[in-house]
Amino acid sequence: MGHVITTGLELVGTASSTRLNERLASDVRRAVELANSQDITPRERLHVKAMEFFSRGNLPKACETWQDILVDHPTDLLALKFSHDGFFYMGAQTRMRDSVARVLPHWKPHIPLSGYLKGMYSFGLMETRFYDQAEKVAMEGLAVTPDDAWSVHSVAHIYEMKAEVDKGLKFLEGTEKDWQISDMLASHNYWHWALYFIEKGQYEAALNVYDSQVFKRCKATGSMLDTVDASSMLYRLEMEGVSVKNRWRELLQETRPHTDDHVTLFNDLHFLMVSLGAKETRTSERLLEGLQELAKEPGDNQQHHLAGTIGVPMCQAMMEYNQGNYSRSVELLYPLRYCMVDVGGSDAQRDIFNQLLIHAAMKSENKHHQKLGRCLLVERDAVRPNSPLTDRLKQQALALHD
Repeated sequence: MGHVITTGLELVGTASSTRLNERLASDVRRAVELANSQDITPRERLHVKAMEFFSRGNLPKACETWQDILVDHPTDLLALKFSHDGFFYMGAQTRMRDSVARVLPHWKPHIPLSGYLKGMYSFGLMETRFYDQAEKVAMEGLAVTPDDAWSVHSVAHIYEMKAEVDKGLKFLEGTEKDWQISDMLASHNYWHWALYFIEKGQYEAALNVYDSQVFKRCKATGSMLDTVDASSMLYRLEMEGVSVKNRWRELLQETRPHTDDHVTLFNDLHFLMVSLGAKETRTSERLLEGLQELAKEPGDNQQHHLAGTIGVPMCQAMMEYNQGNYSRSVELLYPLRYCMVDVGGSDAQRDIFNQLLIHAAMKSENKHHQKLGRCLLVERDAVRPNSPLTDRLKQQALALHD
């Protein structure tokens, strides 16, 4: 199981591809060989099988195998967390929620780490729009484990999705001392903090969070979560008309080594934001061309199967927008708006693509697209009332078209 844990954690981190990293591919093969040559339990054998599926990009089969483990061993935290992450990467929101719900009754208070399941379940509830229940469950978790950055993160999402910006800022500030030492989620919680500032139009405050926390931690850890957060933040700020100066060039040093990885579409889209922002045309083209090639013969790699129908056109839409071809960007992005969830990530993270579509529609010379942009803003206002960002976009639409 030591091999499963160390290699599995590296795989699920999505910072390296077994296509390109021979050492990682060798680690996977070694674990499989050991499993085949030793007398191990059926549960351990399933763990190795799931890890091997994940290494090939077959996320559905990996998650299915982890779920099989949980049927007989509902307190297997490794299977639970790995499947939670796998469902997240696929945008499988309901399955992510239910995979925790089905085992939660087995996690009695005396079981070590049981309090942390509240945060995981809350996140699944939040991603399936049960905001009130999600907040209740997260607060229950924090009452037991105040340092649970995942529960904090879930609450931050809830306030983001409901545009309750001041509540979000107050909550993160009041709990910062508990979660700021978290290895994996501290930077992401600071990212949420910055999103509240962007929502309010307080761009200098957002940039200060980026410089002092998000990019600093991204550079230190090299983690993909920290990297995509930094990428997304700069892209959002630029869409708001904010100059981010040389920050794109600095961030490119972190993303360019991953141009050929193609582990997840979600990562690829964020790497592209950086190469476009840094005006590295060849890096952008290389990323797109690599994705197009993998889409031709995806094998059992679930992400590469989606590349041709979702990943490539989304990348192309971003490139067209960057070149000022706003009508073409709308034509590529609008048909995908209800299946973009398949690229993975959270609703809050994917909202950047909703914003991109709105900006492209507003800037398009096509009158129909301009009307579409206003329709999208009405939709946005209906589900997130009292959003300062939406109000600003509505004012921009009026200024552009009247």
